[in-house]
Amino acid sequence: MEKSQEPQPAAAAASGGVEVTLRRFDLADVDAMMAWASDPEAAAPCRWEPYESTDPLLVYLRDTVLPHPWFRAICLATADHPVGAVSVTPTADACRAELGYVLARAHWGKGVATAAVRRVVATVFGEVEGLERVEALVDVRNAASQRVLEKAGFRREAVLRKYCVLKGDVKDMIIYSFLSTDPLVS
Repeated sequence: MEKSQEPQPAAAAASGGVEVTLRRFDLADVDAMMAWASDPEAAAPCRWEPYESTDPLLVYLRDTVLPHPWFRAICLATADHPVGAVSVTPTADACRAELGYVLARAHWGKGVATAAVRRVVATVFGEVEGLERVEALVDVRNAASQRVLEKAGFRREAVLRKYCVLKGDVKDMIIYSFLSTDPLVS
């Protein structure tokens, strides 16, 4: 699926000039991952429950994250340790993939997620053969994540009513998309 595995250069977000890099994870990142993986607020919109120790997180890192075709650590340009994660996961249609991201709470509201998502769309279409569309599903009540996607140039397409069950609750979701032909936002 992936053409290149090179580290991504820094990207500056228009808001605040935040610079991030995206790189592959390695097993040594498990302690840094606990900053968001163990946080109930960071995990709330995610499919997984907060981790209570590094042992199961290490298994997830080894068995799921490392072999994933496009799962990256979000790092501030000033440091190489992860402050979040972003993934682009293939769907049954080779032309589509689903975006997911999570960020340590200490970095919320600072433009880090927006800079990371901008970096993803600036690079992933050149790395994943046949990819034409990246889509993201966001809970209708998650205004912050909606803003991240909109600032990164994603287009809001529709509200999908009673679309999925997440942690026992039926959720309405908003679907966003970014096409390979869409202009990049700086």
